[in-house]
Amino acid sequence: MEQVLAHRDENWKKLQQYLLDEREQIDVRGSGQKPVWGERRDYTWYIRDGYFVRSPVSFNGVAISEEDRRKYEADFLRREREREKRYARRNSVDQADAAPAPAEPPPGNVDGLLRQVREPGFVSSAYFLRFKFESGKYAFVGRETLDGKEMLRVEYYPTRLFSHEQDHERRRREAGEFDPEKAREAEYERLINKVSLVTLWIEPSARQIVKYTFKGIDADFLPAQWLVRVGDFTASMMMGQPFPNIWLPRSLDAYVGLSFASGSFDVRYAVEYHDYRQADVKAAVRPPRDR
Repeated sequence: MEQVLAHRDENWKKLQQYLLDEREQIDVRGSGQKPVWGERRDYTWYIRDGYFVRSPVSFNGVAISEEDRRKYEADFLRREREREKRYARRNSVDQADAAPAPAEPPPGNVDGLLRQVREPGFVSSAYFLRFKFESGKYAFVGRETLDGKEMLRVEYYPTRLFSHEQDHERRRREAGEFDPEKAREAEYERLINKVSLVTLWIEPSARQIVKYTFKGIDADFLPAQWLVRVGDFTASMMMGQPFPNIWLPRSLDAYVGLSFASGSFDVRYAVEYHDYRQADVKAAVRPPRDR
């Protein structure tokens, strides 16, 4: 598991130019699975000025205007550049030296070459659970076949899967400070770890997480139970091989059941990453409709 976690973020850097499409869906249903509300958004990811940029294509089947698309891309690119700078400052990394680049850049538009260091949004969303290596907290369950390949199934019983508030609370106490509200948040985080179970399917030769599922067993300790009760909560992620020996996100799915005084609701969030393709290096790397 230590090797698996150490190498999980390398695949997206192996190609310098590629594109993919994304479909994001939110579905809310009430009693009897009656539809209450839903949205569907379609995007294309492409490389612009060295960064993966998310470009909107349509919203609930309606095409996004050119003006709105360009504004969204510009705002997205600005946020990614700021995010990259913050990452570089935290890690004392010189972006120009650390950014991946091919030994011999291919001909064509060099602005379409990947230069960013921090993982793009479609990778960080797939790894929404940042597993930490906790010796003794992983248990080998057995071997299973997934997509026609033999995988190792591993269960993870975390104590520090969620640790942000606990880390801050520890530092506050070491400094002789105490904040009752922050201490309460840290305690909720500790309890969430206690009732969480993560199952992972790992391709052994590549040391690659191919799939994982997260399940919250019991959330009765959460506040405001009089207002809303959280029932089942599950989330899963699946990787695929759109290019030989390169693992990239395929899908993400999350579900939660909520109970209010007025009734029960099921909320499902799903993302599909599809149609990965290598860009034409002889032309600018743009979304398909701009070629």
